[in-house]
Amino acid sequence: MPLDNPVLSSLLPVVLLILVGYLSGRFNVIRQEAVRDLSNLVFLVLIQALLFRTMCAVDVAHLDFSALSIYLATAAGLFFVLLVAQGGSSRAAVLALSGIFSNTATIGIPLIGLAYGKEALVVLFTLISMHSLVLLTMTTVVLELCSAREQAHAGHTRSGHLRTIGLAVRNAIFHPVPMPIIAGLLFAQTGWVLPGVVDRPLQLLANAFSPVALVLMGVTLAKTSIGQHLRASLVISSIKNLLHPLLMTLLGYAAGLRGITLTVLVMAAALPIGANVFLFAQRYQKAEELVTASVVVSTVMALFTVSLVMYLLPLWVG
Repeated sequence: MPLDNPVLSSLLPVVLLILVGYLSGRFNVIRQEAVRDLSNLVFLVLIQALLFRTMCAVDVAHLDFSALSIYLATAAGLFFVLLVAQGGSSRAAVLALSGIFSNTATIGIPLIGLAYGKEALVVLFTLISMHSLVLLTMTTVVLELCSAREQAHAGHTRSGHLRTIGLAVRNAIFHPVPMPIIAGLLFAQTGWVLPGVVDRPLQLLANAFSPVALVLMGVTLAKTSIGQHLRASLVISSIKNLLHPLLMTLLGYAAGLRGITLTVLVMAAALPIGANVFLFAQRYQKAEELVTASVVVSTVMALFTVSLVMYLLPLWVG
């Protein structure tokens, strides 16, 4: 595979950043005690800037909700099937998110831009504008509901169902992921523009999100035995890299999507697991090692699965 191949040129930087983190963790350049602080930096600072700044540029009036809704409905449907199949716990919710949440920015933008051009990027940016808002907010609500239920069972409390749901919804709204998304979306609808003195620092913080998150993932990987999680991570990666795009192809085609729109949505579904899933696993301390292994396996597997999807797409899309 030549180095100028769009798949390789998009995935290789991700693999190398994870490798940098792995070596840093292996040789104790970044010690285990610092991992939680780095995780807080990424989750409570960098991702805030990224989500708020992304949503500030969203003009709801110009979004193509028809195609977008098909992608999000496909992902949400698969999420709840995986959630139920794995027992409906908070751990199951994190693993279900692994099966649907794509690395649309770090890998998707350069890959789809190189392979399909500017027209395809318009479709992708439309998807990115709602991708985190819908899928991460949905997962946050489910995680908070599951966590509230599990805490109630553990403490043998008899608090009412409505109170439990109310607390979970409140925690889901006042949460590091939905809050900047909602705030940015509301700001975008005012028509105002962020002044440069504010936008520039936000841009720098947002740009730092992906590399720092991937390095952090590598540090965690250095403390993780992939061998004991290999089988499970292969299953999760296969669901993300193969089943997700297959479902998107079938449902998108059945809904009448064709051409570049369907191509981009299927390619987005075929992308490997995004770093946000790893951060959710760390935040809720659920399946951290398995999710870390799955992100790495999914990214490496994508070298072959994304190439396969790109090869087969013309047969479906026409």
